[in-house]
Amino acid sequence: MTTVAYLINQYPKVSHSFIRREILALAAQGINICRYSIRPCPDQLIDPDDLEELGKTKVLLSVGFLGLAMRLIWGLVNRPIAFAKAWGLATKIGWQSDRGLWRHYIYLAEASVLLHWLRVAKVDHVHAHFGTNPAAVAMLCHALGGPPYSFTVHGPDEFDQPQALHLETKIAHAAFVVAVSSYGKSQLYRWSHPQDWPKIHIVHCGLDHLFLGQPPTAMPETPQLVCIGRLCPAKGQLLLVEAVAQLVAEGVDLRLTLVGEGELRPALETAIAAAQLEQIVTITGWVSSSHIRDYLLNAKIKVLPSFAEGLPVVLMEALALGRPVISTYIAGIPELVEPANGWLIPAGSVTALKEAMRVSLATHTDQLQHMGQVGAHRVAVAHNIETETAKLLQLFTARCSE
Repeated sequence: MTTVAYLINQYPKVSHSFIRREILALAAQGINICRYSIRPCPDQLIDPDDLEELGKTKVLLSVGFLGLAMRLIWGLVNRPIAFAKAWGLATKIGWQSDRGLWRHYIYLAEASVLLHWLRVAKVDHVHAHFGTNPAAVAMLCHALGGPPYSFTVHGPDEFDQPQALHLETKIAHAAFVVAVSSYGKSQLYRWSHPQDWPKIHIVHCGLDHLFLGQPPTAMPETPQLVCIGRLCPAKGQLLLVEAVAQLVAEGVDLRLTLVGEGELRPALETAIAAAQLEQIVTITGWVSSSHIRDYLLNAKIKVLPSFAEGLPVVLMEALALGRPVISTYIAGIPELVEPANGWLIPAGSVTALKEAMRVSLATHTDQLQHMGQVGAHRVAVAHNIETETAKLLQLFTARCSE
């Protein structure tokens, strides 16, 4: 049986249910998965599946400073040539990066710990999620003599600073690289050498039975909107509150639920209070996947006015449940949302956001129901977790059989 190690900066994590789904689907298809997290997750885990994953995950930094130092010294003494190569690679990607050289030497120490654990577990391949520090640690581990690696790039972080992250170097050393959208693939082409383009593949994030194949649920008559996602500037929730305030001032009847948690919550609460929207806008904090499903089903429309994205899984979840969406035409979103299943607006425009919300709330329930059905079919075809992980399985199997 092929053994693949999954490496993530923080796992399990409330906002990383898409990674958990991928891991569980691969395991169901016969891959032995070892879970490794660089850091412990700071979130309070709510979902029972996340709590179960927590017990299966080893944390690199749990070894402490002494453990990191001992593994680094072991590598220097016992594998001096490989260690010198890895040290040079860490220096190359750390030089003039926003995180500095010393942070990348810490990555090398983390890679040394990972190498030891991978050998004990007899891992054949390492797959990292995100092209940031997990990809760096996987690359350095490979340079130390560890197994080949691959990584999935989601964006937008990788595309905001591709040169600082040395994305080209990470792609060049990888066995293969995964993009979650055509847009993401184009950006990886942009920041890699053409000779490495054949190793870049599209594997969509996928949904499981909790969202796919569900019987149609009647559209609620109440003018309820929902926005699900981390409360952070990039998601555009402050703009959403402003749009709601303007609509309410014009006499439009609506309710908005913000599902999520994050650093923007105090600012959002201040904005809600200043506009006297306490009875209109509610913030729930993080909830489980089953509760996300309930919030989507209780809403007419899912709104996500993001300024920066990859391809948001929550839009897939909404469409899969037959709920049209309002979002921005950035990154990979237009590959999923189209006029037949939602509304796309320019990012950063409160006027466009307000008008899309007004139109959606005025749209007849039968039309919204039809749009939802179109969206559900689109997601079922392009974002089934079993179909998408079968593509990954092919890539892992082909690489491990070489």
